[in-house]
Amino acid sequence: MWVGWIEFDLRLGDVHSLKEKRSIIRPVVNELRRRFSLSAAETDSVDLYRRAGIGGSLVSIDRAHVVEVLDAVERWMAERPEIEILEAHRHLTSSADDEDDQGELPFA
Repeated sequence: MWVGWIEFDLRLGDVHSLKEKRSIIRPVVNELRRRFSLSAAETDSVDLYRRAGIGGSLVSIDRAHVVEVLDAVERWMAERPEIEILEAHRHLTSSADDEDDQGELPFA
């Protein structure tokens, strides 16, 4: 199993309140969920009206699929005229990376 996630640090354009920020961020998060079947949420800078952090993650049996989706998400976010990407970080991990000697994770 492969798990991939991506985090964006964003600057918003002409925004002067948290209400205006929500009117931009909420549709972006909803579209990430709909278009890419990601778990997505606003994850950082929730009290700042011109900055936002958005994160998204997905799980797949195929590493190539995870990479393809994260690439598409990054391209789609870069095309949004209402936001500027200051930083984007992506992570990719396999369940095999954390397995113990028996090949299974113990229940906590």
